[in-house]
Amino acid sequence: MMTVELFLIAMAIILGLPWLVWRLGRTDYYAPLVIVQIVGGIVLGPGLLGAVWPDLHAALFSPPVTQALNGIAWWAVTLFVWMAGLELDFHDLWRHRRDGGITAALALGMPMLTGVVAALVLLAASGDWLGRGGSTWQFVFAIGMSCTVTALPVLLMLMEKLAITRTMLGQRVLRYASLDDIVIWSVLGLILMEWSHLGRQLLVFGLFALLAWLMRRLFIRLAEADRWMLTVIWVAVCGFGAEWAGLHFTVGAFLAGAVQDRHWFADARLDASRQLLMLAFLPVYFLSSGLRTEWSVGGWAVLATAALLLMAAVGGKLAGTAIASRLLGWRHGDASLIGWLLQTKGLVTIIFANVLLDKAIISNQTFTALLLMAVFSTMLTVPMVAGGVAAGLGDADGEDRGRGGRSAVT
Repeated sequence: MMTVELFLIAMAIILGLPWLVWRLGRTDYYAPLVIVQIVGGIVLGPGLLGAVWPDLHAALFSPPVTQALNGIAWWAVTLFVWMAGLELDFHDLWRHRRDGGITAALALGMPMLTGVVAALVLLAASGDWLGRGGSTWQFVFAIGMSCTVTALPVLLMLMEKLAITRTMLGQRVLRYASLDDIVIWSVLGLILMEWSHLGRQLLVFGLFALLAWLMRRLFIRLAEADRWMLTVIWVAVCGFGAEWAGLHFTVGAFLAGAVQDRHWFADARLDASRQLLMLAFLPVYFLSSGLRTEWSVGGWAVLATAALLLMAAVGGKLAGTAIASRLLGWRHGDASLIGWLLQTKGLVTIIFANVLLDKAIISNQTFTALLLMAVFSTMLTVPMVAGGVAAGLGDADGEDRGRGGRSAVT
């Protein structure tokens, strides 16, 4: 077959197979479509389809087809990370800085600690988990940060499903997740810093600050249609700058969104763009991630590592929110609900894992374990939270305690 024909067949499978499983299997309660798509990428990868039916896998995902799919995946994840940066509301974060700062610090610090311990356990057990280009400190902090991640865009989708986005509880969770997002992407940038590229990195950050200032002054004078067109150019330029500086294009994409104001874009159009991105383009990124899964170190070892990382991530988040609850006097039950919501890993952990694998800080086996951890983490969210939401926890009127103020992000 021609490359174009194979590409379109691959796209039909990538988009159609997960949707059929999600719709016919009615998996929405424990596995939203995004999770089924991630699992579909793993199934279509070399670890499963490639092992069971190698000839089909080789024909369907030939080098020219894979190269075309990778191009779509790169652009899809660039726009997705830009949207994650755009969700930040610095004015709201400042208004609720005490509650948000204490909670976000604990919700980040505790899983970071448990993740670091898990990383040290892995290094003590075997050197196969460390990538060829990574140092010990990079690996340890990278795994620690992977355990702290909250997938803000995926969290928004799950909260909409639970109908809590506009509640006081939902607004608090978004605030905590936004603060952690800032820290996590900043630390990722530090992990990726290289002395050999320091000059480039300083140059890029200086140019970024200048261009961001000019961009903001220009955007307030433009119609929304012009803002959208210039935004996609802005995102591409920032992604290029970060990649050229030896960081990663996703770091640039996140910064591109973080310095923009969400109210520059109509909610309806932004929501429609996000849904189109999730339905038509990001499944290709999930497939490209699945093509990188590796089981050669032994299936049980990978599964055991995924379980260890899952315990570190979930246990750390729950411990952090429990301590915050004691310090800030939350209502009974809020700590558990917030902890389970904040441990949602989803796509952002997969993006992190891809960045770490690209920079050879982690091995393919560690990448696979992080992928599985992200899937199981997100699958736990709705079942663990639904009961508490039905009981009406987190929405009492009364003292603010850092609960309101931000207009809903949908």
